[in-house]
Amino acid sequence: MTGAGDKAFVSGADISEFEKARNTPEQVAYYDKIGEVANTRLTKCAKPTIARIRGYCIGGGLAVSLTCDIRIASENSKYGVPAARLGLGYRAAGLKTLMGLVGPAHAKEIFFTARHFSSQEALAMGLVNRVVPDAELDSYVDNYCKLIGENAPLTMHAAKRTIEELARLDGKPDFGRLTGLVKECFDSEDYIEGRRAFMEKRRPVFKGR
Repeated sequence: MTGAGDKAFVSGADISEFEKARNTPEQVAYYDKIGEVANTRLTKCAKPTIARIRGYCIGGGLAVSLTCDIRIASENSKYGVPAARLGLGYRAAGLKTLMGLVGPAHAKEIFFTARHFSSQEALAMGLVNRVVPDAELDSYVDNYCKLIGENAPLTMHAAKRTIEELARLDGKPDFGRLTGLVKECFDSEDYIEGRRAFMEKRRPVFKGR
């Protein structure tokens, strides 16, 4: 997932619209619901997702990047959450996701300062997975996608959903579901293919079943 053009992944909400579109409690609730539904759909995507970040990744745009499994950024990108300059409050679920990546201290720094952070700072905090030169970003992400695409879909799906359950905010993880996902891997044709390919010293061909 990436932004159109070279200026931004997502530059954030249009603040000039807030007076009309995010003024009353009803408008705020409606605005938040739209964002919640969109982000949930991205988070629930069954396949691995990568945010290819070039340029600004600000506010709600940063939240969108956090719905992806992996974030790969160009070295000239910028990140930030300007909520403290606007008097906005962020819900617990969003802060939980951010805190899970960067820890409480960095999450506080991001919100308290409301400043822009460089890609190098974002990498050091754990906000992004990789930082590469801008000219190499597209080819690097393409190669990463190819690398991931060669692996067993059921294994990746099980890992993605297990991590999601372990990090959930609303109650205990569904360990029964997670056990079922692991069993699905061991019962699959891909598990047989993976073992045989290893013994035969060849590249496995997985089919997701």
